[in-house]
Amino acid sequence: MNTGKVAVTGPIAVEVEAGKNYFWCQCGLSANQPFCDGSHKGTEFKPVKWQCDEEGKKFFCACKQTNKQPFCDGSHKALRTF
Repeated sequence: MNTGKVAVTGPIAVEVEAGKNYFWCQCGLSANQPFCDGSHKGTEFKPVKWQCDEEGKKFFCACKQTNKQPFCDGSHKALRTF
């Protein structure tokens, strides 16, 4: 699996609304993290659609290395920072 550019080295907490569709940025290029703004055009990446069943707080992946798209799985902890 190809992963996108690291946008942030941690999750982004979002209050989500039941019944709403969310489009998670997979490429890491969006200026509207963690969501898609169309910046992936011309790349191999496409946004990941997720439909919310229950309102509440969700932690979306912003490092783009997760194996549980679109949510954080802690993969950012393995990233090297200098």
